[in-house]
Amino acid sequence: MTGEHTYRVAATWTGDRGTGTSGYRDYDRSVTVEVAGKPALPVSADRPFRGDGAKWNPEDLLVAALAECHLLSYLYACVQAGVVVTAYEDQAVGTVVVEGNGGAFREVVLHPRVVVADASMVDAAVAAHADAHEWCFIANSVNFPVRIDPVVLVA
Repeated sequence: MTGEHTYRVAATWTGDRGTGTSGYRDYDRSVTVEVAGKPALPVSADRPFRGDGAKWNPEDLLVAALAECHLLSYLYACVQAGVVVTAYEDQAVGTVVVEGNGGAFREVVLHPRVVVADASMVDAAVAAHADAHEWCFIANSVNFPVRIDPVVLVA
């Protein structure tokens, strides 16, 4: 699976209320994000930034990407380690610090809760998080800490 992979995403602003960006309060922050062959995803800015809080926003999507990337990398790491995972859920939390007109993520903390098939697998299941973190493309691409705070239970 080595090599270069390209991902194409179309983002179309759908928030013109008839006067374009004539003023800060005069336009909607609605956007449609599309990938060929997949359902369109209506997104917006987060509510504090005059967006629609009912829609996904860029910050949600980045935290989701980190959580999913770790999950998928973790499942692979567990296969490699002989760990049988029967359930996995995460309650990921990202923190953004806003200063003036800009801001940045301070950190994202993943809280994976994993269930394994047998008690003999717990130590390897905990250790597999380090490999998963090392292998996650998204975590390797961001300039802020991504911490993992796992819990491993036995089925």
